[in-house]
Amino acid sequence: MSLRFLAYQSKQVATQRIGLVSADSKTVTPLLFPSGQPIKTLQELIANWDLVSTNLLPGSPVEEVENVKILAPLTGRDVLAVGKNYVAHAREFQQSGFDSSDKKEQPDFPVIFTKRATSIVPTGTEIYPHPSVTETVDYEGELGIIIGKGGIGIKKADAWKHVWGATIINDVTARERQRDHKQFFIGKSLDTFCPMGPYAVHSSMLEWKNLVLETRVNGETRQKQNTSELIFDIPTLIETCSMGITLQPGDVIATGTPAGVGIGRSPPIYLKTGDKIDVEITGLGVLTNTIGCAASPPPACEPLLKPAELPLTLPDCNLKHLPTGLRLHFSSLTSASTFSPSKPTIIFIHGLGGSSSNWLPLIQVAKLEDSHNVIAFDLEGHGLSPLSGEDISIDGFAESVKGVLETVGAQKAVVVGHSMGGLVATTFASRYAEFVSKLVLVGGVKSFAPAGVQALTGRAATVRTGGLSAIASTVTNAGISTLSSTSRPLSKVSVYASLITSPAEGYARACVALAGANDPDYSKIVVPTLFVAGTEDKTCPKATVEFLAKEIKGTKVVTLENVGHWHQVEDVEGVAKALVEFL
Repeated sequence: MSLRFLAYQSKQVATQRIGLVSADSKTVTPLLFPSGQPIKTLQELIANWDLVSTNLLPGSPVEEVENVKILAPLTGRDVLAVGKNYVAHAREFQQSGFDSSDKKEQPDFPVIFTKRATSIVPTGTEIYPHPSVTETVDYEGELGIIIGKGGIGIKKADAWKHVWGATIINDVTARERQRDHKQFFIGKSLDTFCPMGPYAVHSSMLEWKNLVLETRVNGETRQKQNTSELIFDIPTLIETCSMGITLQPGDVIATGTPAGVGIGRSPPIYLKTGDKIDVEITGLGVLTNTIGCAASPPPACEPLLKPAELPLTLPDCNLKHLPTGLRLHFSSLTSASTFSPSKPTIIFIHGLGGSSSNWLPLIQVAKLEDSHNVIAFDLEGHGLSPLSGEDISIDGFAESVKGVLETVGAQKAVVVGHSMGGLVATTFASRYAEFVSKLVLVGGVKSFAPAGVQALTGRAATVRTGGLSAIASTVTNAGISTLSSTSRPLSKVSVYASLITSPAEGYARACVALAGANDPDYSKIVVPTLFVAGTEDKTCPKATVEFLAKEIKGTKVVTLENVGHWHQVEDVEGVAKALVEFL
């Protein structure tokens, strides 16, 4: 497999994705973590490389590289860079009259500087010549090494263990600024002065001793040298850059440029509008940029920290820690925080796209807090409960129910589950019968047939690409009854709001978990059970109700007229009446 990674956007993938480029360089396939979560930045992939690299998943769509917008592979951090690191270039630079950094032709120690993160641009982007700042724009083709394993005080002998891979850098330079300011930062950091890419290539794909760098200007070869011919080799550079400084996964070190730059020619030749610069390195592709129009205004600079997508719900600063290590949100409107041993306990498990808030009207109408310890909580990745980073499963949700009960000190409870929460409830009841006094399934579901599995996995992919807005209206309309759609506006809006405010990745993972779920051993459920059904429930149709009522002996079924799949929202009084009578 060709481990050449591309950061890109397209008409079909609006936000940045990391994809794998085909061996012929014609197509790119978006990559997913083993959990199914899209990989959005190369930094996050590199940081988790050892854990996920052998289990990365291909996503969709596969697109032609020529049809996508290629982005710089690694952005948001300054590039560590090295000056005067090839013998011939050190000589030409010292003789050019622009080297004010040292009187010696060849340095005794690596010359380290940084290029501002705002200077990074991808292949294909014009380099702005900054006419008010410089008249001496020059090129420097360089090998950029990418740090995989971070560290401080890294020794030369261990340095290669910290290298993830490589990319190409064009260390564009304003020569008179480099000279006049003594240090290199200003002359090297003008906006657009750090073209990078087009790929990031894993170390396993590279023959480090045979990487030939070639820089061409308008087709003419200006630089050509093997990158192994450095004055200070890569292990020395890593040791130097980590002296008292912690290198991070995804950091880039530009290793220096060979002889052949513009100031090395007699007379010097500087870049001008329209010049095309190609930097090519064996196995890393070709980085191509042109010099833009000096008469144009400077290009808009992308912010280093792009505004995050504002969450539609605020984070919970008071999450409960379960014995399993999970942190979950408990509804502050219930009595979980004032647990009374003298009262029976009732716990509510919401469904896919739901949260603990879905239960609050029912809890109030049924006046449950007068008679019970009431617990409503958000499943992992739903409502205000964050994702843990581990895979989500129905079995895992069932373990969370046990953890919640243990956290509040409940030894037994009435377990109420809606939709997916119903499958969580039956899984929990079959596994931990000693914790369950009664079971209530509100539109509870069983394992899905192949068509349902396909629909759920497809929905997960849609949400990961387009967010909840891509499916919220469709799922709302399909999930409620005709009467709710036309004459119960608050019910319809409540369902839509529950879906649209769900965390997208949590929803997507739950779809995949539900698609992969198996039925529990229903014969182990021996407690009194109530099933609340709806006459227009397409997710839990009559056949599912009859199946579960048969499998769970002694189940009482109450069917609500003109109700779809969101029973407790569409007919809260009807559900409350059935629940109170059952209790």
